[in-house]
Amino acid sequence: MATATRPLDLDVRREAVYGRKYVWELPIRITHWVNVITITLMFATGLYITFPQLAPAGEPYKHFVMGRVREIHFAAGMVFLFSFLFRVYWFYVGSNYARSGFPFVWRASWWRDLSRQSLAYLKLERGHVHLGHNALAGLTYTIFVIGLGWAQIITGLALYSETKPGGFWDHVTGWVIPLLGGSFRVHMWHHLFAWGFLVFFVIHLYIVLFDSHQYRNGLISSIVSGYKFYEKGDIDNDRWVS
Repeated sequence: MATATRPLDLDVRREAVYGRKYVWELPIRITHWVNVITITLMFATGLYITFPQLAPAGEPYKHFVMGRVREIHFAAGMVFLFSFLFRVYWFYVGSNYARSGFPFVWRASWWRDLSRQSLAYLKLERGHVHLGHNALAGLTYTIFVIGLGWAQIITGLALYSETKPGGFWDHVTGWVIPLLGGSFRVHMWHHLFAWGFLVFFVIHLYIVLFDSHQYRNGLISSIVSGYKFYEKGDIDNDRWVS
């Protein structure tokens, strides 16, 4: 598959001004990788809970495999909850890049950036440079990470509350079960939302690799180091975030 790239002009390249900017702060990088690990654990253990194909033979009282799997699932879910809430907190107290990509649907500049970036991806072109998230990335994160994240947290805690009727989580999220039509339906919604994360992972991985090739700005390494590279004028394209 061919990809559109800019022609190599050695004279222009010689005069181009390059720099390095600290974009992703440490809390953003930590929560990113914590979410990656916990979501992977929850997805894997959730599949086992739903389809325990590797259940050991023999009397159940001699084994505690399902119990351990559920224990890992719940523990990963709690870690994800705190990481998720901390990332929401850092949205307000972090740098401008911590808020980049937020869907400002009431701003014409956001819609222009969304259509411009979408068209660039469809044409497999380089597009406009953003050191933070562009409008399309921000919309995707809002739907798949924030939206699905809250859906998984609420339904997951509702199911967890069934382990202790009348307990704390039962009082906080127990209302979800009758609202959605019973425990079985909550399980089905929780399971369906989990596959949404898999869809997001495929899209996210493709876009990250695509952008890394197109922009050559250290996108992949930036989620480890926090730094991205830019040419003169690139930072200007993030002004719509302010």
